[in-house]
Amino acid sequence: MKIGYVQTNPLFGEKDTNFEQVNGLLEGMKADLLVLPELFATGYAFISKTEVESLAEEIDGPTFQFLKKQSQKTEAVLIGGFAERDGDKIYNSAMIVSKNKLIGVYRKIHLYYKEKEWFSPGNKTPEVFNVKGVNIGVMICFDWFFPETIRTLALQGSEIIAHPSNLVLPYCQKAMQTRCLVNRVYAITSNRIGREKRGNDDFIFTGGSQITSYNGEILSSSQNNDINVAFVEIDIEKARDKHLNPYNNIFEDRRPEFYKL
Repeated sequence: MKIGYVQTNPLFGEKDTNFEQVNGLLEGMKADLLVLPELFATGYAFISKTEVESLAEEIDGPTFQFLKKQSQKTEAVLIGGFAERDGDKIYNSAMIVSKNKLIGVYRKIHLYYKEKEWFSPGNKTPEVFNVKGVNIGVMICFDWFFPETIRTLALQGSEIIAHPSNLVLPYCQKAMQTRCLVNRVYAITSNRIGREKRGNDDFIFTGGSQITSYNGEILSSSQNNDINVAFVEIDIEKARDKHLNPYNNIFEDRRPEFYKL
């Protein structure tokens, strides 16, 4: 199975320009699964609720139309972040698109910093999407900070974690090695690069997109100034086997009756 990420440097508020950047990066590419960054079409550093509302879109909006075309072109399942409008609420969401179909939408449940001013928190338990016979779980950026997120997805059978991100802290990439190891899942962290200085905030995005294996190895990673696409071939069966040895299965060995959560 061929999986990958796209690392971009979006211009704030310039959806068409950002779509074109991704379109150029994916020219001639083929894969089974590709992950794009959080809010890849809009940028991140909103300064007002009005601004968020002007850039938010419904599920069948421009981002879906773009991802649908790219999915057809690359023959891949595509997962990318967008500002989702649903009635009077706006969510920091990611959509899963395969060919002509919207497979599902995940709404970020752990909002970071001023996201709490602009977005409503996700209102559903993270779910697993079965696409092309593979179980894919989705989380967004700061969700990584809470190990319960990946564990919830892994216990539901997720084999790959798609992780659209706009990371500004330096810790996630190392933490994902542990997250993958203790759940025996693959993860695709798609981050962005660049700087957004708007209002009173100055965000410097860390890049460092990476694909992490079920045993915590980094299979591919990018630098903090790369605008690129990266792929690896994986054996999905490795993420389906939860045995560490003949005696230990990481899920069968759990003792939830002793966990006070």
